[in-house]
Amino acid sequence: MNSEKIIKVLADHLEMDPSEITEETTFAELGVDSLEAVEIMMEMEDELGVEINPQEAGKSVKELIAYVDSKQG
Repeated sequence: MNSEKIIKVLADHLEMDPSEITEETTFAELGVDSLEAVEIMMEMEDELGVEINPQEAGKSVKELIAYVDSKQG
């Protein structure tokens, strides 16, 4: 469930088709810089109801999903 929401937020923010983003996709591959990462994480916090520390969220969509899942625990 979180994976779909996370991918949707990323796709919406980056104006991409969600099908272009997989769990294996890294933020570097998406061209996300540190400022944009913070903006995206703030959007995800609103969507998922969990506080996200960008430094702990990982470097890929899969790592971010695992991080969010652990926070919702």
